[in-house]
Amino acid sequence: MDNFTFYAPTYFDFGKDTEKHAADLICRFGGTKVLLHYGGGSIKKNGLYQCVAESLAQAGIPFVELGGVKPNPRSGLVYEGIDLCKRENVDFILAVGGGSTIDSAKAIAAGSLYDGDFLDFYQGKAKIEKALPIGTILTIAAAGSEGSPDTVITDEKECIKKGAKSDCLRPRFSILNPALTCTLPPYQTAAGCTDIMIHVCERYFSNTEEVEITDRLCEAVLKTIIHEAPRVIREPDNYEARANIMWAGMLAHNNICGVGRVQDWASHHIEHELSALYDVTHGAGLAVIAPLWMRYVLESNPNKFVLFATRVWDIAADGSDLHGVALKGIEAFEAFLKEIGMPSGFAEIGAREEDIELMTKKLMNGRRTEGNYVKLTADDVKKIYESAVR
Repeated sequence: MDNFTFYAPTYFDFGKDTEKHAADLICRFGGTKVLLHYGGGSIKKNGLYQCVAESLAQAGIPFVELGGVKPNPRSGLVYEGIDLCKRENVDFILAVGGGSTIDSAKAIAAGSLYDGDFLDFYQGKAKIEKALPIGTILTIAAAGSEGSPDTVITDEKECIKKGAKSDCLRPRFSILNPALTCTLPPYQTAAGCTDIMIHVCERYFSNTEEVEITDRLCEAVLKTIIHEAPRVIREPDNYEARANIMWAGMLAHNNICGVGRVQDWASHHIEHELSALYDVTHGAGLAVIAPLWMRYVLESNPNKFVLFATRVWDIAADGSDLHGVALKGIEAFEAFLKEIGMPSGFAEIGAREEDIELMTKKLMNGRRTEGNYVKLTADDVKKIYESAVR
């Protein structure tokens, strides 16, 4: 196990009706003028917007609002939010929505206290050293942004999706009411569960040795999703299944499963080019890319895939055919993704073979390799994309 630091200051308020605590928590964490940031009209249709607005009004907390966040959050709306926060002297941001809304709020929070272009943070030109405090009310279990230091934004001008991170972006508080996710469509639920699983896999597939505790944490989160995802798709109103998925999503990405080990992240980075170019649902794109990445790197480094097969998918161990055992684990993962309605190739997500060269070039951006479990060259990345066409 490698040396590590772990910082997780977010206060979590989990359970039914916890959204009613938003104003109290904003006051607790020093907010006096709030930007209410959200996505489309769903929070107004289901009454969540009214609940939050009334809570703020009763507490005497003035707020301005900015809706319109879309999946794969865009730079244009971030610029609007930064201007609004500066103009209105906002000192706290409340993000009501899923990972896209929270990521957008984090970008606004960082950009509001920065004199340059906020995209500098996403292009590696500057580090995020300060940001407005944010709180979240989570409505989709997927990205884990409610407990993480990470944010991903699509640069609309360059059509590139890039991430940034800083511990000052970790939310001050996050409100997690599983009941708020019960109205999600099955496809969105399945895509969220896929994202959770790949967040774990990016950490699990590591060459760092003697990390039994985090291996077991990873496996527990994966097995929870394997158990709960089919159940919640059959029973959308199953609060307990929703609750387990929601907490698994947070654990998958606040990095408690990834400390002390070198992480990979190739699957996410390869997928980001798909969602930037085609606006693919992130989890659906991962469902296409991650199994193909697994098949591609298996030959180079099969060891962890044997554990993945035996511990996560309960494949019987066979010391005489470790490769066969590992392959059965990948096949079990592919079958699971199909069971919950996820795509497996370019045709299902509207991606085109003729764009592979462009996506590979944008991803590598002059770098020689991508990922860590097996370091991929541009040619490797291209072959993974090409395998999605067949």
